[in-house]
Amino acid sequence: MADFKIHTTQSAPEAARPTLEKSEKTLGFIPSLYGVFAENPPVLDAYLALGKFVDQAGFSKLEQQVVFMTANVENECHFCVAAHTAISKMQKLPDDVINAIRDGEPIADARLEALRVFTRKVVVERGFVSDADVEAFLNVGYTRTNVLGVILGVSMKVLSNYTNHVAETPVNEAFQPFTWTPSQRVAAE
Repeated sequence: MADFKIHTTQSAPEAARPTLEKSEKTLGFIPSLYGVFAENPPVLDAYLALGKFVDQAGFSKLEQQVVFMTANVENECHFCVAAHTAISKMQKLPDDVINAIRDGEPIADARLEALRVFTRKVVVERGFVSDADVEAFLNVGYTRTNVLGVILGVSMKVLSNYTNHVAETPVNEAFQPFTWTPSQRVAAE
């Protein structure tokens, strides 16, 4: 085990304390991931800033979660799949969409499925998607702006997913009802 400390508002470096305090006040707890990020305050700040930029990148809340959850599942991040399932529930997003991604199954909505497929290809191919992949994504109504939005969302998830792998971040109690393991998804496409 990497033995990363999960910081609290008392143990965190001074620069991370205001962010953790705000999280605790807003959510009622500090997500374990934030506590790990707090070891290096610019990492915590960068993650939260990326989230704000994703909000402005041209996707609906549901589309954002399709990007996030697809990356989380492909990167096999136990913490982020659980956390983003909880977030999706709080946002009252359709369970069938989130569960399809968790289970590695197609999404019934063709446009959202195209977003899932393209995001998955970006993750699996490490950005080396083909022209045909981009064209298929554009053909369902997405734009080149959305291509870059997917890359932004995947970038945010690389930061959290990889941190959770290294730190073996425990899932907060609030997210535990949505615990997930990679074995829950069907065979990769």
